[in-house]
Amino acid sequence: MTRMMLGRLALAVPSLFAVSVLVFLATQALPGDAAVAALGRNATPQGLESFRERFNLDAPLVSQYLTWLGNTLTGDFGSSFSAPTTVSDLIGGRVVNTLVLMLVAALISMPIAVGLGIYTATRRDKAGDHVVSFAMLLINSLPEFVLAVGLIALLATNVVPVLPATSGLDPNQSLVAQWKLFVLPVLTLVLLVMPYVARTVRACMIEELESDHVRMARLKGLPERRIVLRHALPNIAGPTLQVVAQSLAWLAGGIVVIETVFQFPGVGLALVSAVGSRDIPVIQVITCLLAAFYIAVNIVADLGTLALTPTLRKGTR
Repeated sequence: MTRMMLGRLALAVPSLFAVSVLVFLATQALPGDAAVAALGRNATPQGLESFRERFNLDAPLVSQYLTWLGNTLTGDFGSSFSAPTTVSDLIGGRVVNTLVLMLVAALISMPIAVGLGIYTATRRDKAGDHVVSFAMLLINSLPEFVLAVGLIALLATNVVPVLPATSGLDPNQSLVAQWKLFVLPVLTLVLLVMPYVARTVRACMIEELESDHVRMARLKGLPERRIVLRHALPNIAGPTLQVVAQSLAWLAGGIVVIETVFQFPGVGLALVSAVGSRDIPVIQVITCLLAAFYIAVNIVADLGTLALTPTLRKGTR
């Protein structure tokens, strides 16, 4: 496991480097002038030149990238183009908001999805299986924004007006005191993530229940509940962990749409606002953070799968 972890970390470094290059080039390709976007069309030539000098925008691209990369590696993310503050101060609270939103959604959706996957597998081709599978397929066919808008129409309008339609958090209050503002975004994320996890767990469990060792356990007269919990479930722990990791990685990207729809003050909404205002430092930092999160989740999932699968551990020796 140590060798595998070191190997994954060794691959993570060039991956993050490649992401940083792509992100930097992508921000340079954005239409318009960052100085004009920040100062407005009425800015004087002297003001625009001073802005470019301040943020090193008049330097060659290679010099800009190396300066930005060096500062980032030392923890200096620079200053925002559109706000009189540093990028760290601008997105610090938003990172916390997004992590809380993702954590709550994951803690709710993953156990339910795994449970539904096991339930439908053990009742294959029965009424419960058909109902749950149809519901999962229906939800899975809906785009993120359609599901979000549908929940707003259902739970935040005249139909059943029990929740706020937007989630504009007050920074002066604790997140716990504003729990109602999390309900709709969390519910949307839960419904979006559950179908994929549940259907994958169902497929893995069905395959495991048809394996030879499970047939042998049935021939020995073991109760079906014990067969599922003691013989089948441990063998799908690795694949289940992998699909959970993929869902968490999807949350890191899908959070952009959800936060925009609900106006939730997280990194997703900050990224959309930064693209609109051509705030290059904010775009670069948020995109790299999302990429680092994606890589970290996959590394943890690989290590967890290795720990849960003895045959894989033997194969790595």
